[in-house]
Amino acid sequence: MAQQSPKDIQKRTFDFAIRVVKLVDRLSRTLAAVEIGRQVLRSGTSVGANVQEADAAESKKDFVHKMGIARKEAQETRYWLAIIRTAILPNDAEVELLWKESDELARILYTIIKHAHLKQATQVLTLVLSFVICSFVILGRL
Repeated sequence: MAQQSPKDIQKRTFDFAIRVVKLVDRLSRTLAAVEIGRQVLRSGTSVGANVQEADAAESKKDFVHKMGIARKEAQETRYWLAIIRTAILPNDAEVELLWKESDELARILYTIIKHAHLKQATQVLTLVLSFVICSFVILGRL
């Protein structure tokens, strides 16, 4: 998978939200379809909203937290789309594509979170090693 830039994931989650909105507009007006439509609309549009919030994060911890919420929303959307493709719109190509996209988005967001944690751990390790080296230099042991 090619490296995603921050703007790529923002555009991709925005486009995903638009497609979810259009899907919900296509659902029938039965009680089940309306209720499930509300759920998938909330979670599907929340993915991109949380990615946008992460872009404006006040700290690395805040960034990871917001991306984590976006990932959870992508996973929830995948669940609701599975119900739609099984019970409401079986064999619908767009539902299938949206399900796959929600799965890919969840995986991409996981990778972003993982890399943010690794970068943070590397920075901490670098600081600790610098401190240890400085301590040895000060004590004249290096």
